[in-house]
Amino acid sequence: MADAREAEVRLETLSLVTARVRDAYLRKPFYVDGATDLVSVCRELSQRGLTSALVRDGERIGIFTTTDLRDAMLHARPPAELAVREAARFELVDVHPDAELFEAMWRMVRHGVHRLVVRDGEQVLGVLGQLDLISFVANHSHIVVQQIDDAASVDDLEAAARRVDAMIAALHEGGTRVERIARLVGELNRRLFARLWSMLAPPEVVNASCLVVLGSEGRGEQLLKTDQDNALLARDDPPPAALEEAAQRFHDALARIGYPPCPGGVMVTNPAWRQSLAAYRATMRGWIDGSDREGPMHLAIFLDAAPVAGDARLLDELRAWLDDALAGSDAFLARFVAAVEQFDEGGGWWTRLIARRDDAPLDLKKAAIFPIVHGVRALALQYRVRALGTAQRVDALVAAGRLDAALGRDVVDALHFLLQLRLDVQLREHALGHAPTNEVQPGRLGTLERDRLHDCLGIVRRFRAFLRQHYRLSSL
Repeated sequence: MADAREAEVRLETLSLVTARVRDAYLRKPFYVDGATDLVSVCRELSQRGLTSALVRDGERIGIFTTTDLRDAMLHARPPAELAVREAARFELVDVHPDAELFEAMWRMVRHGVHRLVVRDGEQVLGVLGQLDLISFVANHSHIVVQQIDDAASVDDLEAAARRVDAMIAALHEGGTRVERIARLVGELNRRLFARLWSMLAPPEVVNASCLVVLGSEGRGEQLLKTDQDNALLARDDPPPAALEEAAQRFHDALARIGYPPCPGGVMVTNPAWRQSLAAYRATMRGWIDGSDREGPMHLAIFLDAAPVAGDARLLDELRAWLDDALAGSDAFLARFVAAVEQFDEGGGWWTRLIARRDDAPLDLKKAAIFPIVHGVRALALQYRVRALGTAQRVDALVAAGRLDAALGRDVVDALHFLLQLRLDVQLREHALGHAPTNEVQPGRLGTLERDRLHDCLGIVRRFRAFLRQHYRLSSL
């Protein structure tokens, strides 16, 4: 814990040295006319949740803050009769957007102000507040949260999404552990999805449905953007037409923000993943009894569902029904867990890695990440563990005596190394403008990384052997 915190402190110190004013959160300029009375100005500020406004008075621009309001209350005339120009300050302290943050901090201290007007020539880009500057130094994520919460358009959310990618790269470079990055990114993404849904879906649709994220996004193990994995649960049967329309707008906006469509169609635009509770129960019955050949994998996707917006009780109700439907279904569980062998190449991965000569790409997801994630998911399903993250599921299984503590620790350590290695590769691809993949070339890894990858694949083999014995499978 101490080492991780020290790494984060080093990163934030480096950020202050290298970051520019435009990297911090800039509040959009809000203008009032200099002739407006103070009561009207304060009413506008209250409605917008602001504490300051820029004042246009002829050719000059000033600023009015809550501090100025305090001083104005001592004026002989009441606020309703006092024009804001009489209380505002017109000796603005400004800063260029490309100036270093140290420069902005120095200017605030030098002039004794809490806000700087960020100006590029005659164009005012925004206002940099002291609290926002401090928050940037203390925590990059605060800026993203503020940007998401203040977003008024899809363009605003697109800018926030880009900042998340930059934050991932900075935290990774600074030595922050991958599970910490993933947890933070997961929270930011869910906040972004919820904000986007609230923009695009009518309130009556939001209240009568539950938007969920699936897969690694649901488990809190997503890092760089890959594809859309989401679903909608509706209270009524059939779902209202407005739900379909909102789903299409949501899908299109996500694609614009940087989330490409899911190749497998696991998205809110697919009617199979946009159903009422009654329809979902019928669908899941097919997944369980074998009438749907893809049932086990579809169920695996659903088991990672996390609510993002709307009525989360709908998801709780469906999960409770599923637990009851699967009670005593040992045959289905064996069929469910057997999916860990769908990408198995026998000793192919292992042999190639030991040879240390093969530069053919190794798919980290297929070879190691998926067997870990899905094997743990199967155990969580069997023992009704409601945790979503793989590490949290392992902790719950170990605590309940369902999984050996040493094996559980090794599985989690292996997963975190694999995610870290994949992020290394994906960030390099991202820097080159390529779409992120799951492939690594073992021949290009350093000796220590190759050895650790070898050890991780050994842990995966051991975990698969445990699953084979636990579920009494002849081959896995």
